[in-house]
Parts: sequence; C-alpha cells; structure tokens
Amino acid sequence: MARELLASNRFVARKWRGAGIASVDDLRDWLDFRRLPLTNKSELVADQAAHPPFGTNLTYPLERYVRVHQTSGTSGAPLRWLDTQESWDWWSRCWGFVLRGAGVGPTDRIFFPFSFGLFIGFWAGFEGARALGALVIPGGGQDSPTRLAWMEALGATVLVCTPSYALHLVEVARERGVDLAKLPVRTTVHAGEPGAGIPAVRARIEAGWNARTFDHGGMTEMGAYGYECSEQAGLHVNEAEFILEVIDPVTSEPATDGELVLTNLGRVGSPAIRYRTGDRVRLAEEACPCGRTFRRLEGGILGRLDDMLIVRGVNVFPAAIEGVVRRFAAIEEFQIEVFKDGELDEVRVLVELDDVSGVSPVREALRATLGIRLEVAAVPARSLPRFDLKARRVVRR
Repeated sequence: MARELLASNRFVARKWRGAGIASVDDLRDWLDFRRLPLTNKSELVADQAAHPPFGTNLTYPLERYVRVHQTSGTSGAPLRWLDTQESWDWWSRCWGFVLRGAGVGPTDRIFFPFSFGLFIGFWAGFEGARALGALVIPGGGQDSPTRLAWMEALGATVLVCTPSYALHLVEVARERGVDLAKLPVRTTVHAGEPGAGIPAVRARIEAGWNARTFDHGGMTEMGAYGYECSEQAGLHVNEAEFILEVIDPVTSEPATDGELVLTNLGRVGSPAIRYRTGDRVRLAEEACPCGRTFRRLEGGILGRLDDMLIVRGVNVFPAAIEGVVRRFAAIEEFQIEVFKDGELDEVRVLVELDDVSGVSPVREALRATLGIRLEVAAVPARSLPRFDLKARRVVRR
C-alpha cells in the first residue's frame, strides 16, 4: 500500500516526503509509522478547492473509480470522496462487522429510511446488508407515516437510521396510534450522531421500539470503523481494517482520553492516513466480555472537539446536554442556542414542553451533571425542527 501511494498519490506523496519519508524503506516499524504526518480535514478541503472537483488524494486514474459521495457538511465545507470497486467492496465488508455485531443475519429484513443522495449516509450499510444475505428494504422518497406502514407490511426486523430519526418515528407512531411494540422490529442500528451511545438516548429508543439499540461509528472519508457487540459496552474499533490511535488534541502525544485518529487499510484509491477525526473518545481499559480483542471506545463517541462550547470557563459538549435532556420523557425535541453576552458565549436550551413547571427539573439536572447553570426555556410542541439524517441542534444566534 505504502509503495503504491508514494508512487501514484500526489497528496500523500507530498505530505510524506515533506516529513522525510522518501521510500517504503523508511517505514520499518510502528515508530516509523508515527513519523507519518497527521492529516486534517482542512487540508483535504483546501486540496479539493485548489484541484476541483476531487483533489489530488487519488491513487488511480479517474476511470478506475465507480462511486462518488460527499460529506454532510455539518462540521464545515463538504468533501467529495471517490471509491473504486475494490474499496466499495471493502466498505461492504466493514459494514458486515457492524451488522453481525448487532446480531443481524441473513434471515433479517432490514429497513433503511434514508433518501439516497450524494451523502454516503447508509449507502454502504445497504450494500453490507445485501452482502450479508439479508432482505434489504429501501425507504427513500417516503414520508414518516408511509415508512412505518411499509415496515409493518413487509415485516422489517431491523431498522437502520440516525438516532434522531428513530426517536422521530416513535413520535410519529404515537401521533398516528401505531403500536411499535406490535411491529417485528427487534434491533435498531444507528450512525451519523453520537446519540445511540448516550445511555438516556439508547434507553428512549429501546423503550419506544421495544428493541435492542446498537451504536456504530463511521465517516465518509474514513469508512465504517466502529461497532457494538452484544455487551453494548462501547464501540469496538475494527482493527482488522483500521489502525487506531488516540492523541492529546493539543500536543499530538498518545493518550487514553483525547482525539480519535484513524488510518484505513482497504481504501488505497483514496486513503485517509493518520486522519484526525475531531471526535473525542476514551479507550476502555478492560477486555470486553464478548471475547473480541479489538480495542473499545468507552461510551462510543463522547463528542466533537469542534462542537465543544466554553461557557463561563467550563467545557460543555452538546452530547452531554442531550444525555441529560433525554432523561425526561415529556421532552420530544430540544435545541441548543449559543449567543453572546458581552464577549462571552452563553447557552440557552430550548425544550418542547407544554407544562412550564417541567423546566426547573431539567435546569437542575443540567446543573448537577455539568456543574454549570444553563438557561432552559420551554417552547411549544412540534415547534423545533426534525431531522432524517444528522441533526443540527446547536444554533448560533
């Protein structure tokens, strides 16, 4: 792989030679691997801007590539990414780990309520489910009530979507008088947000669907790298297909609690080498009871480093706020408003509540959990946006 990248991939060769890696002979062991430069998303964005539309992180002629996808753009300018047939098959293989970890097999009927476009979303999950031998049910181009009806009519046993959309379907089912417990769905698998790894979010999804809920970690530019097993004790990183590192985001030194850095091994056509994901994670110390030896990320993705809010000197992650808000069954949806008070950032949490007396318990729970007082305000039911894909709940005023 390294020989091919140095010979043909202009983006990688330029970075490596700048770091003193002139040939594969300079890469003999793991100490040499750490000499490889870290890669930031901003570099890739700048490269594509300078060399549109796909940049120079390409190892083969364009005719070799068969798929094009694009990041969602929730954390900056979107990135386009190309895959060869070999790397697309690799994506499918990685998703096999995700589905099998959740106990999904060939006898399942898997529903994907996903409108397929340039965002890679669940495209690869769809392929992975097909390769697994399961019956794959596309749910694009439908509204939420229709999707629920098709799940019931076709006997879907597995739901794959973002955690936000799973909760939205629970809300729609309640409004329509649909009893989700009577549907054959026994498993839900989620990606796109760090929601399913948050205990309160997981509990609400499992209660709403009467099914076991599994988290998954993946990125358009990286691949489907993380999955939960039956123990549901954090994300296993698929170290058969990825190299895992955790670094201090300031010093770049190895850490057990810090930024997740990944290298994919099956995507030679457009690789991501020592890629700074921007995700905050914590390595689990104990071996998983399931018997897998892949290392685990305790609690899954703990939050986005670039999403971190500094409120009166205290670091606050939106995922931590969600973990508190989701404990309150009366709240269907919420939003985090960030606004300036002089030179400082302040945060207001909007919650859909008909009874304003419910605001005080939420405020106190946030203070007890986060160690800081945040303003909490009630807004009318159904007044906040819902999301089919990645939720955008942090709004800067």
